[in-house]
Amino acid sequence: MMDHTQAITTFLVEEFLPDVPADSLTADYDLLSGGVLDSLGLLKVIVWLEDRFNVVIDDIEIEPDNFRTVAAINAFVRSAQRTA
Repeated sequence: MMDHTQAITTFLVEEFLPDVPADSLTADYDLLSGGVLDSLGLLKVIVWLEDRFNVVIDDIEIEPDNFRTVAAINAFVRSAQRTA
């Protein structure tokens, strides 16, 4: 199963942290409590994930913990791809 950590990190840095080097965003950094993602940002991430990884994200799956860290987003995408 593919690891999408790098693509997810690159997207988050380009969209939400343009002044931060990509390698300084660790896979376990809390994007929600750290203020990187708010509700609008979360929607942008979801749309990008659906488009980039060809997955469908149902409202039921939109749990904040699935989007709290790069590692959590990666695990979520891998899970969504397995069930697709």
